[in-house]
Amino acid sequence: MPVNIPETARKRIVIIGAGFGGLKLAKKLVGSGYQIVLIDKNNYHQFQPLFYQVASSGIEPSSILFPLRKIFQKCKDVYIRVAEVYSVDTTKKELQTSLDMVWYDYLVIATGVNSNFFGMKNMEKFAIPMKSISEAMALRNHILLNLERAVTLFDKDVDEKKALLNVIVVGGGPTGVEVAGAIAEMKKFVLPKDYPDLNFDLMQVNLVEGSDTLLGGMSEHAAEKALFYLKRLGINVMLNTRVTDYDGNWLLFADGVKIKSKLVIWAAGISGEVPEGIPVGSVGRGKRMLVDAYNRVKGFDDIYSIGDASFMSTADYPNGHPQVAQVAIQQGANLAWNFKAIKKGELEKPFRYIDRGSMATIGRNRAVADLSFLKFSGFIAWLTWMFVHLMAILGVKNKLLIFVNWMWSYITYDQSLRLILRAAESKKEI
Repeated sequence: MPVNIPETARKRIVIIGAGFGGLKLAKKLVGSGYQIVLIDKNNYHQFQPLFYQVASSGIEPSSILFPLRKIFQKCKDVYIRVAEVYSVDTTKKELQTSLDMVWYDYLVIATGVNSNFFGMKNMEKFAIPMKSISEAMALRNHILLNLERAVTLFDKDVDEKKALLNVIVVGGGPTGVEVAGAIAEMKKFVLPKDYPDLNFDLMQVNLVEGSDTLLGGMSEHAAEKALFYLKRLGINVMLNTRVTDYDGNWLLFADGVKIKSKLVIWAAGISGEVPEGIPVGSVGRGKRMLVDAYNRVKGFDDIYSIGDASFMSTADYPNGHPQVAQVAIQQGANLAWNFKAIKKGELEKPFRYIDRGSMATIGRNRAVADLSFLKFSGFIAWLTWMFVHLMAILGVKNKLLIFVNWMWSYITYDQSLRLILRAAESKKEI
């Protein structure tokens, strides 16, 4: 039987994914006369740009999460369903989910992306990605557990200590740069106070990038400044270096060189998440769904895709829009406007991306910013980065928690969230 959602005479829009795009679309459609069903495998919205701060013990996981039902408490036309979507039957206009079947009049796929390991099975098995809050917490646990193991080893076990302490970040985009900088600052300011009997000269933070520049997609100024800041933090930056394998102990490079490490963080590749049932002809490079100027999926007039999961080729962006939050937010708002236009029998509006700039932070007092009218770096860029991200967080309480954590860390050069938290194993029934 289908999932319990009240039947109405209104058209039903089903949105898969409560990320930046899906959430924006649902909020904009409130009171529009449609019935909105928002499906996500989690019951919360997560603020992905700050995952790296959770991983480096900078902020609490709960401060970048916001319950979906709280967002739509007063909205009688929005129905939240926590489920995984397995497949879509485009003929019957039905979704098969972990709850049961859900039918739709219009379907919007806003599933975002997942890590792409480019066919390297060992890398997928042993490296730690950072595409969800649970993965960020797993990374934090891994860093702290490695330290706990290293502190118990005898001084003669130098090679094993180095392997436990060494951190390798693969991928020189904003995520890779930010997490490498955060861990380097932990090494410099925080960890020596927690582990006075460990020699942190043995710890090396490495950042590996396959191309000849960092922060691909940002300006040359941003790339050069990021490289300068990373080196100032003592990070070993390896450009034009391609990884080929990782067995949990050794990271192997294309030139045959290898580094021993018990922790490899994967921030190098992403691919879209496409539900089963979407034809191959509607999917393009990077497993992103091919969409027209109105975000309709190729071959359909009732299925749409927005955000990272979509690929819209335009004159300004022939290779698709950048996979950043602003694209998803703007596409969600534009699609909501179009759904309202459809209901009124008016013309739809094609999507046009307004680039509001890109930013990345590399530790305290250091950041790079590419705005449409200005490119700058340093302390002012860092303050700008903090303000923009703080304002984007949902909920006054979350904003306050993050602000307090940031100020405490800035004043004391310390963080109080170095906790190893693991889910309890369920007991088997006797």
